[in-house]
Amino acid sequence: MNKENLSLLCDFYEYTMANGYLESGMEDRKVCFDMFFRNVPDGGGFAIMAGLEQAIERIENMHFEEEDIEYFRSKGVFSERFLEYLRKFRFSGDVYAVPEGTPIFPMEPIVTVVAPAPQAQMLETLLLMTINHQSLIATKANRIVRAADGRGVAEFGSRRAQGSEAAILGARAAYIGGCVGTACTLSDERFGVPASGTMAHSWVLMFDSELEAFRQYCRLYPDNAVLLVDTYDALGRGVPDAITAFKEAGITKGGIRLDSGDLAFLTRRARAMLDEAGLPGIKIVASNSLDEYIIKDLIEQGACIDSFGVGDRLITSHSNPVFGGVYKLAAVEENGQIVPKIKISNNVSKITIPGYKKVYRLYGKADGRALADLVCLADEEIDQSKPLTIFDPDAPWKKKTLTDFTVRPLQVKVFEGGKKVYRCPPLGKVREYCAEQIGTLWEEVKRFSNPQTYYVDLSDRLWKMKRSMLDNGGLYRPE
Repeated sequence: MNKENLSLLCDFYEYTMANGYLESGMEDRKVCFDMFFRNVPDGGGFAIMAGLEQAIERIENMHFEEEDIEYFRSKGVFSERFLEYLRKFRFSGDVYAVPEGTPIFPMEPIVTVVAPAPQAQMLETLLLMTINHQSLIATKANRIVRAADGRGVAEFGSRRAQGSEAAILGARAAYIGGCVGTACTLSDERFGVPASGTMAHSWVLMFDSELEAFRQYCRLYPDNAVLLVDTYDALGRGVPDAITAFKEAGITKGGIRLDSGDLAFLTRRARAMLDEAGLPGIKIVASNSLDEYIIKDLIEQGACIDSFGVGDRLITSHSNPVFGGVYKLAAVEENGQIVPKIKISNNVSKITIPGYKKVYRLYGKADGRALADLVCLADEEIDQSKPLTIFDPDAPWKKKTLTDFTVRPLQVKVFEGGKKVYRCPPLGKVREYCAEQIGTLWEEVKRFSNPQTYYVDLSDRLWKMKRSMLDNGGLYRPE
């Protein structure tokens, strides 16, 4: 079997449901599923869309080998007709998605799948695991990058990642979120995420003295000498030995790294020692279980740090390790008509938004700031020449009327009739686009704690339809 075929990396019930649809005569019934998420990780004001390129690749590659068919047959619950369906399977539906690097907000569709019921159902786990993971890491990385306030952040977490794909794709997502590079060599080879590294304490311990370890490293890597100075005594031996090694090698542009201790105190003292030695071009790198809050505190305490290496708390999103995206049925085609569907729950946050939809982002015409997102039915257009009233999602009585604004649809068409129609931009362009789009958000939305809630409203038609369906126990009664 092709080891890259991840078609069976799927919740088993998706196949039992797909089999059931087939056996119930729903093989060709078109449905609409939405992927969305309910809460921003870490209580932040926004998340970042990532993972679409890998989702596209996996949808394109979704197929079943003979050994897969035999596996399904061995379970004793699937019909021979369904096994033949899998043997000939190719995705034939439409997919719309928010481009990677776009700031996204709770409850709005970030991926919409319109396809025959069995096909749409079988995409659930594939889409969720791919986009949930990378969106989580891109979002966390961006928080850390913003905390660093212009100082470079490198992703150093491969050894703490939960598996190889988490390390490789996590580094990719971190780069989208704004990291300058990674320690993961394979992410550099596969995606072009710049790989870099310094040395470990083992390098220093391999030599008879710390000074000899530093001298040899400077001889080998004169253009990229970053010396780890805290193996024994950072200020008493490490920094002085690094200064000696740099001067002997004639290196004026390099760095030292501190991986333990009071980083605010140590970096201030180290900076003074380097400057007194006439080495202002030697930069200071800090690592050691950092996150956005520690980095922010270090900067406020006057730490002299030029860049950061961040590992486990980034690659695992340690403080909030689940993105929480879900995939829900929103509409079904019956007799040529689109019939909206809604999930009702005693938990208000789990009530879905019915219907085949699209999302618009509204920007201030004068300053280009993102003002709100509007979720509409698929056939709705926004008239920019007329005032538009939107409501605060947490306080509907608070309304805002927009006048001078521009509009753009958030989703792009990715598949049409099973054929890929979207060309994924190079990763560097995605990273640039991400930074540009975050720049359109108000600073209040970007706060780490208690951010201003960004407006995500429903159009009047969609709101009335949802309200009517709630009043009628989930049933759709067209006017």
